[in-house]
Amino acid sequence: MKRLLVVLAAAVFAVGVGAAGLGAAGWPAAGEARAAAARPVQLQKLDIAIGRWVFHGKTIATAGAAPGRKAAAWTWRADCRWSTDRRYLLCAFHNVWAGKPVKSLVVDTWNSRDHGYWHYEMFSAGAGGTHPFSSRMTIRGNTWIEQSASERHGHTLRTRIVYVYSSSSRVRVKIQSSRDGKAWKTLDVGEGVKIAG
Repeated sequence: MKRLLVVLAAAVFAVGVGAAGLGAAGWPAAGEARAAAARPVQLQKLDIAIGRWVFHGKTIATAGAAPGRKAAAWTWRADCRWSTDRRYLLCAFHNVWAGKPVKSLVVDTWNSRDHGYWHYEMFSAGAGGTHPFSSRMTIRGNTWIEQSASERHGHTLRTRIVYVYSSSSRVRVKIQSSRDGKAWKTLDVGEGVKIAG
């Protein structure tokens, strides 16, 4: 009898988990299509980045850039896809800056509590792992802007990356810096092309 009660309790739990739309490990179950359809419209704006991308660009100014940064050509390779629950855009970047490899994982999402887009980046090569990079992100029409601030010699230096999508397979990018958040100096320019969906 005790064994039967355990089996019945397990069955009731499984039905309850299934009804909640979660698999045994707490992941979305087979009804993921319903969950994806119910996700905020803000997340749908990130769909344009899905796929494999190759970016080519160049540094056009070094004054105001990170210390030791040299003017040179650079290449980014990005592979972007949705997390299982379609709440997080995950992009693996393999970049080469002036011959130096930089590898990172980027997570972009919409936060329903503060009603904002957020960009997070963790590094496995080219930068230390102690301090992952995070920034608020704005999306207006076809323009995405990631912006952050850091202290340098007692002054605040703002940096932003601006992506302007001309289509679902082509995007222009600029990296800019500013001391007051009003006048922006362009440090890098480039273009990304989607090579696979």
